[in-house]
Amino acid sequence: MSNSFIKTGVIGHPIAHSKSPLIHSYWLDLYGFNGSYETIDIKTENLKQDVLNLVNNGYSGFNVTVPHKIAMMDLCDEIDDLAKTIGAVNTVTIKDGKLYGTNTDAFGFIQNIKDTVQRENWDWSFEKGKALVLGSGGAANAIIYALIKEGVPAITITNRTREKAEELQKIAPDKISVVEWSERNNACKDVQLIVNTTALGMSGKPPLEIDISQAPNTALVNDIVYAPLYTDLLKQAKARNLKVVKGIGMLLHQARPGFEKWNGKMPEVTKELEEIVLK
Repeated sequence: MSNSFIKTGVIGHPIAHSKSPLIHSYWLDLYGFNGSYETIDIKTENLKQDVLNLVNNGYSGFNVTVPHKIAMMDLCDEIDDLAKTIGAVNTVTIKDGKLYGTNTDAFGFIQNIKDTVQRENWDWSFEKGKALVLGSGGAANAIIYALIKEGVPAITITNRTREKAEELQKIAPDKISVVEWSERNNACKDVQLIVNTTALGMSGKPPLEIDISQAPNTALVNDIVYAPLYTDLLKQAKARNLKVVKGIGMLLHQARPGFEKWNGKMPEVTKELEEIVLK
């Protein structure tokens, strides 16, 4: 247990809805750390000054969410190769007045799937076959990077705006192909992994309209949306007895590296924590 008080938080706008304080407060209590983690609402036009205020007020670090993940890159003194490749910063550590940025979304995505596969004792791995990625937003960048690092042999991206998908294709043109959004059902045919990286299907958002009936029986389906916990996509997959990985795990796992950087302890994701966050 540390005697010094460690101040951390998450910046964004709006930010009141964030689940991050529940996660970090749980770990602070669980491991006996003397510290706090709070939501910090920062408007875009105030980002530079308000981040400087965090430094001057003795914060050890903070998480970054929309709309600041890209803009934060320009404010960091150093950015690691991971964040540079992904093109966004979601975790900042403050040391001696300097800001060090990284991105933990790729870690959270991979660990969520690995954790579920291990827990369920499934015969499945990233190297086994092609992945289909739905969407080309901010999360897709980190997820595609992660899939390549894990040895997925080929990736198909489909997005309502083809141009955005083609931008992501540049990450690894030899491994990534793009298909029209209208072809998304057919694109399920020969894949071992389907990932929804869009907000479609989230509570309050339009539905994700897709038919995965052509996906192989061995496929794993992951939706990064966690509200609702079981999206229509995951319900489709469960109805076919496909392997299903919920989105809540990515949220929990992506928080772990930041907690370790600030507090010196890599925390664990527990069922109790998941239940607290989902209340």
